Amino acid sequence: MTDTTIAALRTTLLRVPWGGEPPANGIMPPSAREFLILEIETKGGLVGMGYLQPLSGGLETLDTCLNEMIAPQVLGRDATDVEAIWQALWKSTYWLGRGGIATWCLSAVDIALWDIVGKRAGLPLHRLWGSCRTEVEAYGSGVWRGLDREQMIARAKAYTDRGLKAIKMQAAYIRPWREDVANVAAMRDALGDETEIMIDINMGWTADTAIQAGRHMDEYDLYWMEEPVVCEDFDGYQRVAAQLKTRVVGGESHFTRYDLRPFFKTPSSPILQPDPQRGGLTELRKIATVADTWGMRIAPHLFHELVVHVLASIPNASYIEYMDWNDDIYVDARLPVDGKVRAPEDPGHGVTFKPELLADCRVGGREVVG
Repeated sequence: MTDTTIAALRTTLLRVPWGGEPPANGIMPPSAREFLILEIETKGGLVGMGYLQPLSGGLETLDTCLNEMIAPQVLGRDATDVEAIWQALWKSTYWLGRGGIATWCLSAVDIALWDIVGKRAGLPLHRLWGSCRTEVEAYGSGVWRGLDREQMIARAKAYTDRGLKAIKMQAAYIRPWREDVANVAAMRDALGDETEIMIDINMGWTADTAIQAGRHMDEYDLYWMEEPVVCEDFDGYQRVAAQLKTRVVGGESHFTRYDLRPFFKTPSSPILQPDPQRGGLTELRKIATVADTWGMRIAPHLFHELVVHVLASIPNASYIEYMDWNDDIYVDARLPVDGKVRAPEDPGHGVTFKPELLADCRVGGREVVG
C-alpha cells in the first residue's frame, strides 16, 4: 500500500500577464492574474495540487496563512482523511476564520487532498463521488460592463458561435441602470429568443434599484439576475426575488454552508453559486446536498475545469460558468464542445498548470516539511 502520510507542503506564487486586455468589469484591478498553487506530497510519493486565484490581491497573505496556521495542522496526517482534516482546519482557525483568508487556505488544502485520493484510487473525482453525467451545459461569462454595447454583443456572439446556448452579461458600477436596461434589450434583439441571457450585478445595486431596473429587464426573458445586492443583505435578496419574474441567484461571495443558511431557511433563490475557494470541494458537495433537499440547483462560481467534477456527480446541477480568461495557463483547458464542458477521465481532478508558466511567472513560494 502507498504511504499517504503527508510529508510536505509546497507553494508557488504566480503573477501571470493577461493573455489579452484585462477584464473591463469595473471591480478588478487591471493588473496581472495571480495564483497560489499548493502541492501536498505524501511519504509514498503521491502529489496532489490545489490552487487559488485571488481576484484583488492578497497572494503573499495567503501564503503566510498556509505556512503559519495551516501546515502545522496538516503535516503528518493521512491525506485520505479529507473530512477530518477539513474539520481540524475549520476548528483550529475558528477565531480568525469562519471565512476570509483562513477558509481560502483550507480550500486549497481540500482540493489538493481530493486530488491525492483520486490519484490513489485511479479515478477522476466525478467517478470517485458517483458520476451522474459526463458533461454539463455551459454559459459564456465575462461579457464585461466596461465594453461598449456593440463590443458586449460581439463578445456574446463569440460564445454563441462556439456552440454555447447561454451567456452572462454584466451591469451596474460603470453604467447607470437605465443604460444597463438598454444593453439587455439590445442583447436580446441581437441573440434572439433561443439564447439564454443571465445578468450579473456583482452586488452593485441596492434592493430598490434592483427592483426598479429588474422590472424593466423582466420584459426580455432573462434566465437569472445574479448578486443584485451585497451578500449580507439577505432581506434585500428576498425583496428583489418577490418583486421580479426573473430568477434571483447568488452565493459566490458567501463562505461555506453556514453562510448560506438564510438561503435555505427562506429558499427564494432557486439556484446557488458557491465558490470552491470558500470551502473547497468537500463543502461544495455538502452545499449541493442541502440545496437538493430544498429543490435548489447548483451553478458554481468560476473554475469550470475543477467544478465540472462536482456538477457531474450531483443530481441538481445547473449551468457551469465558462470564463475563457485562463484558457492559456492549463495543459488541458477543458474547452466547451457543442456548448458543454465534458468531465475529464484523468485520475484526481486532472488540472495541470503549464510547466513553463511555473518557471517564468513565479514570484514566490515556500516548502514546509514534516
